[in-house]
Amino acid sequence: MVYRRCGCADAVTGKRLGNRCARLADPAHGSWYFAVQVTDVSGRRQRLRRGGFPTAGVARQAARDIAQSLEGAPVTGYCTVAQWLRYWLSVAEQRIRPTTYKAYRDHVRLFLVPYLGLIPLRGLSRRHVVRMFSSVAQRHTRYGKPISAATLERIRATLRAALNEAVREDVMHDNPARGLRLPSPRHVHPMVWTPRRVAAWRRTGERPAVAVWTIEQLTEFLAFVRDDRLFALWWLIALRGLRRAEVAGLRWIDLDTDRRELTIACQLVHTDHGLLLCPPKSASSQRGIALDLDTLRLLYRHEQVQRDELGIDWSPSTPMFTRENGGAIDPNYLTHRFHKLVMASGLPPVRLHDLRHGAATLALAAGADLRVVQGLLGHASIVLTADTYTSVLPQLYRESARATARLVLKAARKTARKVNNARRGT
Repeated sequence: MVYRRCGCADAVTGKRLGNRCARLADPAHGSWYFAVQVTDVSGRRQRLRRGGFPTAGVARQAARDIAQSLEGAPVTGYCTVAQWLRYWLSVAEQRIRPTTYKAYRDHVRLFLVPYLGLIPLRGLSRRHVVRMFSSVAQRHTRYGKPISAATLERIRATLRAALNEAVREDVMHDNPARGLRLPSPRHVHPMVWTPRRVAAWRRTGERPAVAVWTIEQLTEFLAFVRDDRLFALWWLIALRGLRRAEVAGLRWIDLDTDRRELTIACQLVHTDHGLLLCPPKSASSQRGIALDLDTLRLLYRHEQVQRDELGIDWSPSTPMFTRENGGAIDPNYLTHRFHKLVMASGLPPVRLHDLRHGAATLALAAGADLRVVQGLLGHASIVLTADTYTSVLPQLYRESARATARLVLKAARKTARKVNNARRGT
């Protein structure tokens, strides 16, 4: 069966309106869902639900595709790794975030099925898995670079999750991907665009893997994009460290002007069925962002411009940042747009995500505690915050150096006085 579901929320409580939505009669409002009964590889019947489809026809076709992919799946006795992985993906989709599902699906399609797909699931051994990773490690990306240790770890995480489910379903007895040793991912720390690095970049094109601007470079960029219609968006990312999906998912109901706070309640992600609002990356990512008066005034001006552009179509549930036609902004578009603006500005290159790193280093340089920065970025652990931002702005380095020198010199003078007093006493 297929049915339409409204995603509108109450402007005050933030809860779904459901049948109370005044736009339910509009045939173009909401998205379509399907529910279908399937038989899993263990012979049990399960009810699967999927949503976010633009039309009833697309939802019906997706339901048929899932039913066909599971049709004829063997019942426990003989099941290949490929059959299990496809079944696992079909039931996992409803439990995980769309971006996680896409990563799982790509790993299955590009690596797991080609190397392990024909092996009987119960015959899969640790030797098979080790051989697969040895082969994958020798491959190169489309940019000609070797597969990174971080990518290998993510592929292993996908395989481990799929096989853990097989163990829970009693389809296999042990998980051969558990405890597998892989090369440790190399953690890349943000590097500041110092004058020497800028000079080397202009001369040879050499650039850090992760780079952040100095305060002067950031202010130069913000001045350059002052007249851009998304200026408030670049400002928020640069100063408050929002992720691109978080800023694309902001709505005006997320802004509390009395408390001067912005609530990160959802994110906008690109899926196979279009743009979809979903919960933030993690529980810690759902957070409140404190705003200063300048940022509030900037958002207020942006709101007035948007109200004039959209007219009666504007509502508190309207996305805070939209395209020229009033539609939601694809996070991928933000990455592309930011890249073009940086090139046009003539500044040393940084990625859009590097603005988030820059916001953290700015906060640290301003004297913010690590706990504050952790909350600002929505990190689950302060260890991640501390490990990532050991490289900070030059001003902080200089202040630390001065403080260290003052401490040593003070102790040295104290020691010298004691020595001199002892000599005079003798």
